[in-house]
Amino acid sequence: MAKILIVEDNALNIKLFCDLLAAHGHEPEAVTDSRNALDAARNFSPDLVITDIQLPHVSGLDLIRLIRGDDKLSEIPIMAVTAYSARGDEERIRAAGAQAYVSKPISVVRFAETVEQLLKDGYEPAKDAPIEDADSLRNESEDSPGPSETGGEEG
Repeated sequence: MAKILIVEDNALNIKLFCDLLAAHGHEPEAVTDSRNALDAARNFSPDLVITDIQLPHVSGLDLIRLIRGDDKLSEIPIMAVTAYSARGDEERIRAAGAQAYVSKPISVVRFAETVEQLLKDGYEPAKDAPIEDADSLRNESEDSPGPSETGGEEG
């Protein structure tokens, strides 16, 4: 059984992910406010983090960078789940430090297979993914506009 932290602001997605993970014998923990995700990860000590990319307050990309810059969390594998599917998005997500990328709407089979593969393989850093200082990113993400200010859609 693995402990898996889910960072997602959509209640239906949280239920789906938690149900799928529990059905596969894992212990899911959901965080709906990305501002609390880093502390939740430190307290929960997950074996895997699954995060949406389009989150209010702290984006999924910023959260991935914060996790990679945190001494206690930097070795935890991360899976990004997002409705984004534009050209270059997967590269940006992987460059931020995620090992896997699953687009919404998710395939239940692919989601489960990706989770199991990440738990088996553990964290493998991307060859050219820079790890940034968590404090500077935390300050940067607090100043960043939210989705409503940038015209993005909430996911």
